[in-house]
Amino acid sequence: MRRLNRRKTLSLVKELDAFPKVPESYVETSASGDFNSFFFVGFSVSLIAFTTMALLTIMEFSVYQDTWMKYEYEVDKDFSSKLRINIDITVAMKCQYVGADVLDLAETMVASADGLVYEPAIFDLSPQQREWQRMLQLIQSRLQEEHSLQDVIFKSAFKSASTALPPREDDSSQPPDACRIRGHLYVNKVAGNFHITVGKAIPHPRGHAHLAALVNHDSYNFSHRIDHLSFGELVPGIINPLDGTEKIALDHNQMFQYFITVVPTKLHTYKISADTHQFAVTERERVINHAAGSHGVSGIFMKYDLSSLMVTVTEEHMPFWQFFVRLCGIVGGIFSTTGMLHGIGKFIVEIIYCRFRLGAYKPVNSVPFEDGHTDNHVPLLENNTH
Repeated sequence: MRRLNRRKTLSLVKELDAFPKVPESYVETSASGDFNSFFFVGFSVSLIAFTTMALLTIMEFSVYQDTWMKYEYEVDKDFSSKLRINIDITVAMKCQYVGADVLDLAETMVASADGLVYEPAIFDLSPQQREWQRMLQLIQSRLQEEHSLQDVIFKSAFKSASTALPPREDDSSQPPDACRIRGHLYVNKVAGNFHITVGKAIPHPRGHAHLAALVNHDSYNFSHRIDHLSFGELVPGIINPLDGTEKIALDHNQMFQYFITVVPTKLHTYKISADTHQFAVTERERVINHAAGSHGVSGIFMKYDLSSLMVTVTEEHMPFWQFFVRLCGIVGGIFSTTGMLHGIGKFIVEIIYCRFRLGAYKPVNSVPFEDGHTDNHVPLLENNTH
């Protein structure tokens, strides 16, 4: 019964052998059953082939499921539309003391009343908000080191996500000591200067001015936190270079400058399609001291300029026909390679097998006849009938 089960198992395993069988003339039955060295070579190589094929197929399928971002560049021909600026900045001064507006190269002034809201706020963050800011700054540092992470952010962004500052979770009785300026403005697609400084802005024929005379100089404090700053359509989930930035003023007369280069960007992923903008920024800060030759106005100045190139970012996926061709290449390549390995292994086993077989039949000593001659012939193998 055991011998019958062993033969059934052997016949089942032999069906898994993907390579030519060993000729019957090379097969020698042993006392342990029908297993032989040639069969082990074929079965071992077949097992290696199928295992490798399965692993590579799984890896190829994971590559097929993945997507990548394709970047295309062209000249931006849209000069007539407006540029949207999304702002969420908290300044460590009361709202009645500060004013925000935009002045572009065309001498066009956009007042903050057109879309910005001034909210009294507490400058110090709550523990939950501080943790959010620390995490955002960590992401910013990683983005500066590994630029390829921007593709991950593009693919993971979707309209229901939010990177906004969470509301305070504590009911603080501390009176508001800061002003949160948030909202959006529409400006011309030319270089301009968005700034926050002392006093409300008033227009005049040569530009504009701020009513700063009524504000005590000792109350100047332009410590600020940029919770969000972006250009173009607002896409929640996208992290911009200045998000999470916090600057502390060490002097009353301190100027903070941000020089921004804006690049129009069309984003097309499997989740969203939006016309947004990327930008790069250079920061500078200095203390205003007219006696030392450092002239200017205390405040926060964001000078932006638009690039003439437009970037189209598209999320792409490997087509099925390419995945099928690569899969066929894997199967065919493994069969060809393991076929050669099987042939080499079979050749080596044949040499070893033949060597041991020839060594088993050594010629016997010569048998002398009565007439003095000797018999040098190798006798035939006797059948062991005993």
